[in-house]
Amino acid sequence: MIRVYLDTSVYNRPFDDQTQNKIALETEAVLLILGMIKNQEIELVNSEPIEYENIFNSDLTRQEKITNFLTLATIYQKMEQSEEKRAKQLQNQGIKLLDSYHVACAEASQSDYFITCDRRLLNRCKTLSTIKTANPIDFITEVSYEN
Repeated sequence: MIRVYLDTSVYNRPFDDQTQNKIALETEAVLLILGMIKNQEIELVNSEPIEYENIFNSDLTRQEKITNFLTLATIYQKMEQSEEKRAKQLQNQGIKLLDSYHVACAEASQSDYFITCDRRLLNRCKTLSTIKTANPIDFITEVSYEN
């Protein structure tokens, strides 16, 4: 089964301004991914960095909905010393602190895909990480093509 790690930009995408075509398309893809997770077609990873970021979400309704999404996860990745070390390497190569934690946790959990809506992070990960990276639309396209 395909294992995915969604960073917080993905969980937040359905709550963003849907008048922009790109955001609306990514939202549809996110909802398809969540449906695949609910139907146990793919496996979701949750992590300490995701929960940490969500706790500081000032929109309590959004925070609660994201918490509900996270209950679908079958794997939980903690931030241990090895993840901290990997995150530091990623930071030294230009990835921001929290983003580096997400990438390190995705790698440590042996996720098949790291999915983000952050174009800059996506481009950096393609050269710095061994994990497949995709935005939600590309992930749906790839998975549909493989099946």
